[in-house]
Amino acid sequence: MKKKIITGSKLWSVAMITAMVTACSAPAATSSTANAAVSTTGTTKTVSVSEQTSVKYADLVTMDADDTNVSWSATDSTTIKLNGTTASITGSGAKAANGSVTISAAGTYVLSGKLTDGQIVVNVADKGTVHLVLNGATINDNDSAAIYIQKAGKAIITLEEGTENAVSDGKTYVYADATTDEPDAAIFSKADLTFNGTGKLTVTGNYNEGITSKDDLKIVSGTINVKSADDGIKGKDMVAIQAGTITIDSEGDGIKSTNDTDTTKGFVAIAGGTFNIQSGSDGIQAETALVTDGGTFNIVTGGGSANAPEKVEEGPFGGGGGGWGGGTPPTDMGTPPDGEPPADMPSNNGTNATGAAPSSSTNAKAPADSNADADTSTTTEEETTSAKALKAGVDLTVNGGTYTIDSMDDSLHSNNNVIVNDGKFSIESGDDGIHADQALTINGGTITIAKSYEGLEGAIITLNDGDVDVTASDDGVNASGDITATDADANADAATTADDSTKAADTDTTAVSNASVTETTGTTSTTDQSNQSTDANSNARPQGGEPGGMPGESASNSELHINGGSLTVNAGGDGLDSNGSIYMTDGTVIVNGPTDNGNGPLDYDGTFEMSGGYLVAAGSSGMAQGTSDTSTQNTIVMTYPETQKAGTLVHVQDSEGNNILTFAPAKDYQSVVVSSPDLKKDGSYVIYSGGTSTGKAVDGLYTDGTYSGGTKVVAFQSTSNVTWVNESGVTTANTGMGPGGGGGQGGFGGGRNRPQSGTTTDTTGTTGTTDTAK
Repeated sequence: MKKKIITGSKLWSVAMITAMVTACSAPAATSSTANAAVSTTGTTKTVSVSEQTSVKYADLVTMDADDTNVSWSATDSTTIKLNGTTASITGSGAKAANGSVTISAAGTYVLSGKLTDGQIVVNVADKGTVHLVLNGATINDNDSAAIYIQKAGKAIITLEEGTENAVSDGKTYVYADATTDEPDAAIFSKADLTFNGTGKLTVTGNYNEGITSKDDLKIVSGTINVKSADDGIKGKDMVAIQAGTITIDSEGDGIKSTNDTDTTKGFVAIAGGTFNIQSGSDGIQAETALVTDGGTFNIVTGGGSANAPEKVEEGPFGGGGGGWGGGTPPTDMGTPPDGEPPADMPSNNGTNATGAAPSSSTNAKAPADSNADADTSTTTEEETTSAKALKAGVDLTVNGGTYTIDSMDDSLHSNNNVIVNDGKFSIESGDDGIHADQALTINGGTITIAKSYEGLEGAIITLNDGDVDVTASDDGVNASGDITATDADANADAATTADDSTKAADTDTTAVSNASVTETTGTTSTTDQSNQSTDANSNARPQGGEPGGMPGESASNSELHINGGSLTVNAGGDGLDSNGSIYMTDGTVIVNGPTDNGNGPLDYDGTFEMSGGYLVAAGSSGMAQGTSDTSTQNTIVMTYPETQKAGTLVHVQDSEGNNILTFAPAKDYQSVVVSSPDLKKDGSYVIYSGGTSTGKAVDGLYTDGTYSGGTKVVAFQSTSNVTWVNESGVTTANTGMGPGGGGGQGGFGGGRNRPQSGTTTDTTGTTGTTDTAK
């Protein structure tokens, strides 16, 4: 539905977040751990996570015997035979009059036949349980809800095995007076409502919504198809889906919960099932928490990513930095070394490389409705459309499942935290692939974001495990915004000792809060994160000047943590971008960054502390940054005098011929950053360009095989943990062409003026040396 909103911030108010966070996990029975920021001595591994890593469907939802009961017998039930505008009833508890059937007593009622213009009304004064069995029933009401649960303790609708059933309403309703606006759905319940059974139900909500419950709405099983003028399936206090096959074609939201006054309610929890959702607005939207344990999801929102409004990135001096319409990435996203673009690489006209549009979006409708959206950044009154695929007002937790998403807006979105523990994702987004206003934590899964404006975005982003592949027209990974303190944060004051082998995903908690945790081997002391200074000036600055950024710009408390897994980025803007700092302790990161000098493969305003893992980042040189001097793992930053063609191999080996890097960037490049455990502070290295490798390439990074035929660019001696080189040898930071070339670490924000060291060597000649890549 359309709502006018006025907001001046991209985050909810602290008070609203605090209220929801404090109570959201109340149904859970497992333990929780207080939020803390932990400082350590010894071997350090920094992890920044949300503590809601183990919240699952079972923590939020309980099914009782009535919910799962599908049995009935003719002797113990009332039979209702529908016939046009009348009905014949055998048994007690129900009466037919004026084309409608009114049920006034608890019990089981078996419905069959066809009612062309009438209503099934449940009005049970003693709040008993009413069990409706749809046994081949077609029910239509031209001017009201076809099934109206007016009063009952609970209503159960069983879809009898092997039957097909249909429920529909008209396009206009007749109400008793102008102040009445209920019912407003083809199936409308003021009581708890549960669907079960293995039959089929088709619901057509011509007036407004398909299925609505003003209390709990549960789906245990069945095949349910909903077409609606507004929302498809809506439960106020909860929507809980255990299994089934659900298909929704809605002008508004597909599935949603709406309770915004009780923070223990208003959630959506899904254990499994198959979901095919085409929605004009959000696909699945929870007022508070959204939890999915598994299932197969095919979701298209707002007509798909091709229908997204144009994005314009503001340039460094306030001018437009270029836009992309309809969620379409730029044309320079690159090709692999064989010259053939991947079949799923999106082009600038919204199609794949094969020329075909994503099949899931061919029949999607443009949005005809809109919702108030908490992530709108504006200070003027306007109407907004939220067309996100998975959206949570508080926390979004994904524990598993398969997701194919084509969304006009963010594909995964939370106004608080997003936690991905597992699952397989194929995402095309007209805005962010995955967005969290607070913490975005990935503990596992396979995530392919084939199309987005920004791939991953959150105030604190943490990759602990999993395989993530991001294509973005702007920033690939963007840690931006400030962490908002909550009551849970303020109460945190704990001491802990963590072993370096402990994974964040193993934490057995259900509290919803933000955490910045440092896992270490050695002595550990703990301080409350909410009491820590967020002043950018408190960040340790590497010797030689501040990192890149605009003049006068200071680092925020946003952070990017990479502690494991693999991350591949193809970005038109910055590859890895943090308005604060970046910390990498393990994993593999491959960045194919921008080709323009207004962005960089790496961009951070604080520090980039590299202590483990493997990093290679290629792109333009004008805003190039390396890792920070405070890093404990060594890095080489190579800048070239001119742009190198996409697919031209970069090969780095030590003086003994051991392979450090063989990499084929997907796009034109003028700088390459490589950090590896194999790099030594005092090592001797040679960089080659071109040539071939017999090894296996994954995302351009070669393993095994031999390299040969390249041209030697430079040989040099490393004398620092971050060594900047060009074709002449060791040099100071950022010697490439473009803004800030010749000495600025980030071009506009001052440079790290490292003293010239090392030797200058001959750069001509070819190598016939072969080496086996590690």
